[in-house]
Amino acid sequence: MNAHTKAILDQLDAHYGREYICYLNHENAWQLLIATMLSAQCTDARVNIVTKDLFVKYPSVEAFVEADLKELEQDIRPTGFYHNKAKNIIACCQRLMALHGGEVPSGLEELTALPGVGRKTANVIRGNIFHEPSVVVDTHVKRISKKLGLTKEDDPEKVEYELMKVLPKDHWILYNIQIITLGRTICKAPTPKCGECFLTEWCKDYQNRQKKESRKKK
Repeated sequence: MNAHTKAILDQLDAHYGREYICYLNHENAWQLLIATMLSAQCTDARVNIVTKDLFVKYPSVEAFVEADLKELEQDIRPTGFYHNKAKNIIACCQRLMALHGGEVPSGLEELTALPGVGRKTANVIRGNIFHEPSVVVDTHVKRISKKLGLTKEDDPEKVEYELMKVLPKDHWILYNIQIITLGRTICKAPTPKCGECFLTEWCKDYQNRQKKESRKKK
């Protein structure tokens, strides 16, 4: 780990601590899997409102297998893209029952073979449920990692591999939690609160903006 990366991680640890926090409410692996699927293009807060009733109505993987598609669509409608999400949730639970005895697998290949489950969702499960070091690349992580010079990539999978190279394993999940907090509170898109940020010293966007303003003054 180079000095640039270490300085950023030290600041993140100092401001946000090293506690593992999952923003999606869940009691077990399958609930987190479904909640993460619902979180695509939707806020965690809204997902938590929906799943509060959803997991009472459907208390098991089997219950989702037996769910009526149209009814499930209406149950999850507030999360957006509900046609696809409902179809994928039912298909995912069918596969869990058929191949895994209703249990959520821990392997990346097994998880990404489930309908509607990409690398981001798989890594959320691996990191939060099975405590396997995993880099979760969401919009905050991709955007802010580029600003901090930790990646030059745009493709989430490529960002994931780059971050795996530069971040120590004990920060893989932690970095995601910290950056999400930063992205939601300070480094907001498209209006970041740079005056409140503790990472401006290492932020390429901020440094470039300062240089431009400095040249204007001259």
